[in-house]
Amino acid sequence: MAYYVGVDLGATNLRAVVGDDRAEILARAETATPRTSGIAITEAVLRVVREACGEVGLDPVDATAAGIGSIGPLDLAEGAIDGPANISGVGRVPLVGPLSELLDTDEVHLHNDTIAGVIGERFHSDRNPDDMAYVTISSGLGAGVCVDGHVLSGWDGNAGEVGHMVVDHDGAMTCGCGRDGHWEAYCSGNNIPKYARHLAETTDDHLPTDLQLNDPDFSAVDVFGAYGSDPLADRVVDRVADWNVIGFTNLANAYAPLVVRVGGAVALNNPDVLLDPVRERLEETTFVNVPDVRLTDMGDDVVVKGALASAITGGTGERTA
Repeated sequence: MAYYVGVDLGATNLRAVVGDDRAEILARAETATPRTSGIAITEAVLRVVREACGEVGLDPVDATAAGIGSIGPLDLAEGAIDGPANISGVGRVPLVGPLSELLDTDEVHLHNDTIAGVIGERFHSDRNPDDMAYVTISSGLGAGVCVDGHVLSGWDGNAGEVGHMVVDHDGAMTCGCGRDGHWEAYCSGNNIPKYARHLAETTDDHLPTDLQLNDPDFSAVDVFGAYGSDPLADRVVDRVADWNVIGFTNLANAYAPLVVRVGGAVALNNPDVLLDPVRERLEETTFVNVPDVRLTDMGDDVVVKGALASAITGGTGERTA
């Protein structure tokens, strides 16, 4: 039996799986993503891969290939992350070289996590669609896109960074990357709490709220949990919906996907609140075809399953049989 390795390296969590050539997951291991240094992240990747291999009694050197779905930005030439926007201060994170050495193979395919997501969606879809996108709304925000059967990676691996599309020309909010007005700056899990504080300070009608805006643990979970019963939370969620409609409209007009699947913790935990406004309004805002927008069926595993599918298919997600 051939064995393949898939890795999902996120800003919060890191997981690795071992699977067979049908992409059935046979073993997994995971840990919190280190935030101290790039080398610490590299070492954690190697550790969870060893653990996953150990679960099935596999010597890592006997794995056929591996795929990595990672936060960006990437440097494909060096096989590394080049200063992740959502983990400040860690610098470069070597990935392909160390994993290739561990597995003793040159078949290690590195992708942005959302590109891994669209590879996984394509591989596991009944129709293996040629025109589709995968959007993650999590601690960050991004998309993977497949057009005419080609998964778009870009020369440096950073195609699909739609979270850094400008949706607000006034630039009221600053993104984790340091630029103003980006979609991610308003709608990602990391930035929704900041946006709530901004609206509390700048809204003319001074909306009453029980949200603990100054609590260091205040999070997007609190905002969505108070939606429907707290005027400020209602305003935040409604405005997030407005920005999401703009973002999904830009995505649809740029790439004309027939299908858009959505994942990430913010979307998975609040599917109706997040996606209903997009579905209801895209027909009014989209110039080209209106895509079928739905939550992913793969839950938290969409990226790691995409990484595994990449290892099996050589990076395309296209099934040959």
